[in-house]
Amino acid sequence: MMMQRLLMCLVALAALASPLAAQSAKPTPASGFLVGDQIWLQVEEDTQFTHTFTVAQGPTLMLPVIGAIPLTGVQRADVERYLTQQLGRYLKNPSVHAKALVRLSILGEVERPGFYAVPADVVIGDALMVAGGPTRDAKFRDARVERDGQQVWTGDTLRDAVAKGLTIDQMNLHTGDQIFVPREVRKDPETTWRIIGILVTLPVAIYGLTRLGH
Repeated sequence: MMMQRLLMCLVALAALASPLAAQSAKPTPASGFLVGDQIWLQVEEDTQFTHTFTVAQGPTLMLPVIGAIPLTGVQRADVERYLTQQLGRYLKNPSVHAKALVRLSILGEVERPGFYAVPADVVIGDALMVAGGPTRDAKFRDARVERDGQQVWTGDTLRDAVAKGLTIDQMNLHTGDQIFVPREVRKDPETTWRIIGILVTLPVAIYGLTRLGH
């Protein structure tokens, strides 16, 4: 089942990627932290700092004992190096692992629609797999990314971004953004033939009613 979903995702990504990927989708400037972003932090041999923290106003990272660590001007891609420096002021030679997480809603034709904290350094295809991958009815060519009701990535630009392997961070996606995969509208052959039959017989029926009127 997992292999089948993986294959479906690969096919879907191929459908998203334009055969002639244009140069319109380019990495945006590196993204800084916003309130509501999350940071997965692991400090070896120190469990009190090993946790997933939510970025607070400032933006700042509130840590036990230490308190607020400012994140203004810190890029999401640099968070591990930055926190290693900051924690080094309080701990001796800390071994720090950190990753920025962006909370996205992944909706529509995926196996498990919902809200997910997605690493900022993954591509959209991997983000979709976090939500269980696409369903059989997914229409990836019309997938879109929305923010506050406005489409920020769609059509050719989204397909180009997928083709180029841009990450969530490079696409400058924010916490609260929505990835929506619509349903493929499949025509029912039986219904189609019924409609054709009605269209064929309708003139005959009208002609018969006209004769009865005379």
